[in-house]
Amino acid sequence: MVSLRAIAPSLTRITVAGAIGAGLHIGQGNKELVDAKAVEFSRACLAQIDLDGEIISCEGPKDHAPAFAYREKVGTGRGPKVEFVVDPVDGTTAVSKGRKDAISALACAPAGCFQVLPDDGYYFKIATDYHSIGKLSLEMPLETIVRTVARKKKLPLSNLTVIMLERERHMKMLQILRTLGVRIILIPDGDIAAAVVSCIPDSGVDLLVGAGAGPEATIAATAVKCLGGTMLVKVWKGKKDDAQRMERLKLIGIDTEKTYCQEELAKGQELVFAASGVTKGELLNGIRIISSGAVVNSICMRLPSGTVERSETTLRFKGHPVYKQFLHPENHFKNEKQKETLDNNRTI
Repeated sequence: MVSLRAIAPSLTRITVAGAIGAGLHIGQGNKELVDAKAVEFSRACLAQIDLDGEIISCEGPKDHAPAFAYREKVGTGRGPKVEFVVDPVDGTTAVSKGRKDAISALACAPAGCFQVLPDDGYYFKIATDYHSIGKLSLEMPLETIVRTVARKKKLPLSNLTVIMLERERHMKMLQILRTLGVRIILIPDGDIAAAVVSCIPDSGVDLLVGAGAGPEATIAATAVKCLGGTMLVKVWKGKKDDAQRMERLKLIGIDTEKTYCQEELAKGQELVFAASGVTKGELLNGIRIISSGAVVNSICMRLPSGTVERSETTLRFKGHPVYKQFLHPENHFKNEKQKETLDNNRTI
């Protein structure tokens, strides 16, 4: 039987497909189209890979966006039995508006290894590298967390860089960070990439803080674990939560007071994380469309080896089983009405 380790490099093909599907529609203002194309081409690529896979979580259903189905079977059915947590586009809004920091990402492991927090409200997350393992707690005030990370990394506060989503819910935290005098990177979307980059040595980013969605936490935790970093996640109790949220979470077994770490969200020592850039960000460069196809930057990491591979893939669409349909401009159109409008303009 082929092992997960053996197929790990080929899993990047899935995120490359998602990045191309989304990247062909950067800045067009259509989030559904971005999601739909990312899912469509990720699915087409998965169908060609020798594995017996199942999608146990995919970002999208909560917002009624296009997504993989829960427990959708993927792969040829031959090869290792694995499960996926997939976010075909982490940063759909960013892609639709032509902004930075969007990626296509997935986590893969043998069946039964992932715990996925429900896509119901937000979860507070912190992530940083190995220096602070065992030294942080979500019971600490934010100032203490920041000072601890700086001390363990032997950095003055003025040289510590914190990355976080630019959201109204983070305004109080932002004020604390500015008072401390740390460097701050505010991103429009994409806290998976933010968590990963905070654990990469010499990336220029030291700490992720902030509240984001649940499924992304498991994908990020997989990468953090592969990198030997630390990630802590807890249910975020926001002012805008509906009154029944805590009860819903408890009914499906989520401990609303518990702090989850990377070891609980991504269990075992056979894990793979893969991501490809859609728009330029802190972790990866964005997709470049060229005359014959596209150039995509990706990263893949795995356990038990801890190997991290970066790659640049140049794809030629002509004759390619997934991408050849992009040879004809008609296939870029959002709908038949758009095609009809262009045809009418040509006639004029």
